[in-house]
Amino acid sequence: MNFGEAIKFGFNNYANFQGRSRRSGYWYWYLFTSIVSFGIGVLTSGKTDNFFGILGFLVSVALILPSISYAVRRLHDTNRSGWRVLFILIPLVGWIFLLIWLVTDSEPGTNRFGANPKGA
Repeated sequence: MNFGEAIKFGFNNYANFQGRSRRSGYWYWYLFTSIVSFGIGVLTSGKTDNFFGILGFLVSVALILPSISYAVRRLHDTNRSGWRVLFILIPLVGWIFLLIWLVTDSEPGTNRFGANPKGA
């Protein structure tokens, strides 16, 4: 999956918490949201106009649900429950566990969440 496909997949499946997502797709999506967030930060730095604050809020709201659903499907790909995404609420330790799970390779073959998106 390339960068453009990952973005398209993220927005097309913005509320889909079923199935599995490839590691490359998730990390391309993460890169996309980081670039957008950085761009909004640059636009809003030093501005006192409420327009940019509202723009930043709307972009955050637009990206939060697809980001969560992508992370849930990524956890499914490693044969873990999507509820483990809530580990991010545990300071430092939860983030470390979640990062390790998100970088783990796919579970080979079919698991309880569906077929391997790699086709392997």
